[in-house]
Amino acid sequence: MQSDSLDGTARPQDGEGLGVLPEKEPPAPHAPREAILEVRDLVRHFPLTQGVVVKRQVGAVKAVDGVSFDLRRGETLGLVGESGCGKSTVAKLVTSLETPTAGSILYKGEDVTRLSGRALKAVRRNIQMVFQDPYTSLNPRMTVGDIVGEPFDIHPEAAPRGERRRRVQELLDVVGLNPEYVNRYPHQFSGGQRQRIGIARGLALRPEVIVADEPVSALDVSVQAQVVNLMERLQDEFGLSYVFIAHDLSVVRHISDRVGVMYLGKIVEIGTEREIYEHPTHPYTQALLSAVPVPDPSAGERRTRIVLEGDVPSPANPPSGCRFRTRCWRAADRCAQEEPVLQVPAVLRHAEGPAHHPSACHYAEEKERIVPG
Repeated sequence: MQSDSLDGTARPQDGEGLGVLPEKEPPAPHAPREAILEVRDLVRHFPLTQGVVVKRQVGAVKAVDGVSFDLRRGETLGLVGESGCGKSTVAKLVTSLETPTAGSILYKGEDVTRLSGRALKAVRRNIQMVFQDPYTSLNPRMTVGDIVGEPFDIHPEAAPRGERRRRVQELLDVVGLNPEYVNRYPHQFSGGQRQRIGIARGLALRPEVIVADEPVSALDVSVQAQVVNLMERLQDEFGLSYVFIAHDLSVVRHISDRVGVMYLGKIVEIGTEREIYEHPTHPYTQALLSAVPVPDPSAGERRTRIVLEGDVPSPANPPSGCRFRTRCWRAADRCAQEEPVLQVPAVLRHAEGPAHHPSACHYAEEKERIVPG
């Protein structure tokens, strides 16, 4: 059995528990953990221009348009939504790969968006990213040893040059790969193994926060389970905090403590895993969950499938008021005139129970599950 950690202790195999991913065990009651990352009113607009010689701006793609959330120490926050909703842009903003148009990103109370030079470099060491596609995120011309050890070139203080090979081998061992693979190239590995290499690279600098952008979407289902199990083990071992971005709601339910649902650049509902999956109050969340396959065929037959009509509007020209109203069966005149605020519905504000969580819908309090027809 290979070792699990840098000190050589034994680990269980990550292949255990394959198949349908179980729900994440609810955490034991405890005092609220401190927020290690705070995102406030985050905005990222990409300008649209016309002209060849003289360019002029004629609009903007509102990829992220006022996103706020907290990430607590040691927790996993899942972000879900359709393609194009802004999830990956949020990931790039949090890891400083993109510059926000407005808003703030606080890491341990310090606004990362106001930092530059050495100060920004120091913060970026503690917030690392695992990319979506293991086939394109690894340089095919570099050996695995060079790929995993590349962060040490940017942060040489993290590992003296004479120690780098040993550190890289330890990292490979931690993610379940043979340490002797350091001289192999990415094309010699399977998709799941390549994603493990990407995770090892993300762990190289001992970060506190890892932003995983669709880390299992390019993998087979059985391999997805192995990678998710690995990420959970590493979180427990190293005390990591995850922002886990995905469109597979089953995977998100398994790994997440809290879940945020995004639509057209905004978070429309956020709460604990149980609140979102068992008591969704936003119609978009209800529609997404109605499409999730269930192991029990009879339960699936009893469930109402919500089919959304129309296409997702363009982020360059979102609807007025509620952005979801053009596809929503609850939509009323108020929805076109007034943008809903992400907050606990007034009727539920002083109540207790799983329905008590923020939702950006004017009619979230009327009924937990309102379906069309």
